[in-house]
Amino acid sequence: MEEVCEFLKQCGIYYIATCEGDQPRVRPFSTVNIYNGRLYFQTGKVKPVSHQLAANPKVEICGFSKGQWVRVAGTAVEDPSLEAQESLLAAYPSLQGKYAAGDGNNQVFYLKDVTATFARHGQEPKTVTF
Repeated sequence: MEEVCEFLKQCGIYYIATCEGDQPRVRPFSTVNIYNGRLYFQTGKVKPVSHQLAANPKVEICGFSKGQWVRVAGTAVEDPSLEAQESLLAAYPSLQGKYAAGDGNNQVFYLKDVTATFARHGQEPKTVTF
């Protein structure tokens, strides 16, 4: 999990794919943090991604950096606790002007049943699960 988190942070921007009905949706994200032994990301409840995750919590994340990429498949689980929200906001102070823990919009998810595959052209992929 730590390796996945560090790689996504190194990417700066990574992409999360969700589903909206039968249409895949992909958008850039930049928040990733480990809290209580789980890998978290953050969004706003008013955004379409929040509604898509409520309807179908399966996601796939893809990040690319320095000729290597990672694909992370799992299930997003909302964590409504203020502590989880505060932890992510502390890791990303630039979000504190837009979101606050318990503001009704800030939403954090952790991933469960994760399979992450690191790959690079010409090399065997490496898969980790958590």
